[in-house]
Amino acid sequence: MNRIKEVLDEKGIKQTWLAERLGKSYNMVNAYVQNRQQPRIELLYEIAKILGVSVKELLIDNETKKDK
Repeated sequence: MNRIKEVLDEKGIKQTWLAERLGKSYNMVNAYVQNRQQPRIELLYEIAKILGVSVKELLIDNETKKDK
């Protein structure tokens, strides 16, 4: 699971902007944002760099999620 949607919302960034920066389709980025598909680790690092956050900030710890 990832927190891409939350980070985009926190920063006021649109999915279309991220898709353009990544050179990916809106539909692909939307699949990442909705957690229907997970990006490759290399792409996750690129997303983190573009958003100015650490990769760790984009990830949800499954153990933490279970506690909620």
